[in-house]
Amino acid sequence: METFILSLLVDNTSGVLSRIAGLFSRRAYNIESLTVGVTANPAISRMTIVSKGDDLVLHQIVEQLRKQEDVRDVKVLDRDNSVVREEILIKVMADVSNRRDIIAIADIFRANIVDVQKDSLIVELTGSQSKLAALIDMLSDYQIAEIARTGITGLSRGAADVVFL
Repeated sequence: METFILSLLVDNTSGVLSRIAGLFSRRAYNIESLTVGVTANPAISRMTIVSKGDDLVLHQIVEQLRKQEDVRDVKVLDRDNSVVREEILIKVMADVSNRRDIIAIADIFRANIVDVQKDSLIVELTGSQSKLAALIDMLSDYQIAEIARTGITGLSRGAADVVFL
């Protein structure tokens, strides 16, 4: 099964998220990642949905989404022709003895230290899923207390397929 990323423009109204999630649920398709945010037009939101399936599953989902009253546009993002990012916050237990080592690892990844306490640091990184996984792997020698991820968001490159609503 292949992972695919869908970018939807939807009406910014109550219940849209529930209806879209329900469409996936009724067909027993799992949503691996979901992000939603308002666009430059406050009446429209962009939803980025990551799921898995073969070409038939992808085709069925796209066709069902296009039938939804609240959906204005559906794109399948091609990873080679899109900018796709995710953000992660990692709370790492840190004291005087290991704080510099953790900061050095964060610097290698161009991550930011966004909070420092006596017993912990919070590291923030935005990038591809593989970059985030590499940071987690490098920090696994330390005690990771918590991780929060935003989910994938993305846009296709160029202006050829931009939809103005």
